[in-house]
Amino acid sequence: MPTERTSAGDPARTLQLLWRQSSADRRRGPRRGLSVDAVVEAATAIADAEGLDSVTMRRVAQELGVVPMTLYTYVPGKAELLDLMLDAAYARMPRTDTTGQAWHQRVTAVAEENKALFERHPWAATVSTARPPLGPGLMAKYEHELSALDGLGLSDVEMDDCLTYLLTFVQACARAAADARAAQHDSAMNDQQWWEANAPLLAQVLDANAYPTAVRVGAAAGAAHGSAYDPEHAYAFGLQRVLDALTALIDQRRGAEGAVPSRRGQGTGAP
Repeated sequence: MPTERTSAGDPARTLQLLWRQSSADRRRGPRRGLSVDAVVEAATAIADAEGLDSVTMRRVAQELGVVPMTLYTYVPGKAELLDLMLDAAYARMPRTDTTGQAWHQRVTAVAEENKALFERHPWAATVSTARPPLGPGLMAKYEHELSALDGLGLSDVEMDDCLTYLLTFVQACARAAADARAAQHDSAMNDQQWWEANAPLLAQVLDANAYPTAVRVGAAAGAAHGSAYDPEHAYAFGLQRVLDALTALIDQRRGAEGAVPSRRGQGTGAP
């Protein structure tokens, strides 16, 4: 389960900071020029380099060259700071111009944008956003992403459902990819080296005849991907299945296969 979640701080103060209302950034500490944006940038840099657990008010203050009490005059605490960090990351996301492109290309672009976000900020994939930070970055992101699904015959609720389905998939892939990187880092071995070191141990305890399907399929997947789990393959395969599911729903809502050409019908061979 995620150890951090958004919207866990004081709602009034958080929204004031997110939307930079007039009083939100007026306070000045001893260091001239310090601002909410500077605090967010410093915290984000720490999270990117060392993980979210390393982000504390004391550590951020140290990076900015101020005492912790000064930092609290800009941001009340880590809960509010996390919302600001995530919303700032959303605001900086590139928005792909997919004007005139087929819907599946627009949806694929949304997936790729979020995949890139999590690669740049791995900590973002670990945060629960069941109660999202309702800042300008999130709202711009949501508006942009919904446009990929607009005009396809889906209801407003279905548009939100489809986007949630897509983004949940991308976030899960990002978490799995981060876990794979962490395992490689902690063991100081890539997957091939790890399997070569541990295969003899497994052979001593595993009766291949008792699990014929698992052994056959596992060996085939390992040979195909070079490991038991390939994050890039899992993402590409899963995204195709997400697009297949959305195709079925969109075709159903439009009432006929030809109303909105399905991905298969366009003959591009691409997702």
